[in-house]
Amino acid sequence: MVEKQHTIAKSVSISGTGLHTGQRGTLTFHPADADYGIKFRRIDVSGQPIIDARVENVVDTSRGTTIAQNGVKVYTVEHIMASLRGLNIDNVLIDIDCEEPPIQDGSASTMVKALNEAGVVEQNAERKYLKINKKIVYTHPRVGCEMIVEPADTFSVDVKVDYMSQVLNVQEAHMNDISEFEKEFAPCRTFVFFQELEALLNNNLIKGGDLSNAIVFVEKYVSEEDLKRVAKLFHKETVGVHEGGILNNTTLYFENEPARHKLLDLVGDLTLIGMPIIGKVTAYKPGHFANTEFVKQIIKDMNL
Repeated sequence: MVEKQHTIAKSVSISGTGLHTGQRGTLTFHPADADYGIKFRRIDVSGQPIIDARVENVVDTSRGTTIAQNGVKVYTVEHIMASLRGLNIDNVLIDIDCEEPPIQDGSASTMVKALNEAGVVEQNAERKYLKINKKIVYTHPRVGCEMIVEPADTFSVDVKVDYMSQVLNVQEAHMNDISEFEKEFAPCRTFVFFQELEALLNNNLIKGGDLSNAIVFVEKYVSEEDLKRVAKLFHKETVGVHEGGILNNTTLYFENEPARHKLLDLVGDLTLIGMPIIGKVTAYKPGHFANTEFVKQIIKDMNL
């Protein structure tokens, strides 16, 4: 059966603060014609330049996937890309009035909800797929990462993460079909280790973090003084530690929520190929750098 392309029925906006820049802004999704693809438009910049959401425009992968075109950037696009792929939306123009999309709760659920409210509509054009016809492997020996895509009749993803941590055990997540994304993966939030927080802040990152948009794992003993300092940094009266080793500002939605979030990120980064994949993806220790290098490897080996 021929599948048709999809866009949204009407424009829809979400507002909030970017995780790393701390910039407050608005993201607006607009319907787009068939074969338009996914593009961002920086409406706060003179001339309102457009950035194509393609892997060749990736310029940074530290703590997120950043794209740029003609010197104009959009930070941390992976949750947006995953939301669009998860709802089978092919064509959309995304207006943004700052450098970084709102982080919301650190998951893709707010964007998925907004897009569903806008409505997903079929277009009079056939959807183009990248059907994998051979096994493709990418490895990153320094971090022990391995990523594989193999021929299959559908798109599926298996992810395994291992942080050599006593509180975040080896975890796996499996998505057998993209139809599972909305309920099983979109709500899963980003995460960070407590010991990374101050380093991230000192490196001018997570300016928009407020402990409501990430799961914080506590690997080692943390003194009351350190807890108070972090609480102050994130404008909380107090923070403590659950027995499970996470800050008591939240509880996990799924036992393997971190692995599910890594799968979410991978789906978003894979969408930068420019068309949906038909194939089985297996990823051990994925991350934004490895994900986007894997996409480049796929494009090279498939002669795109």
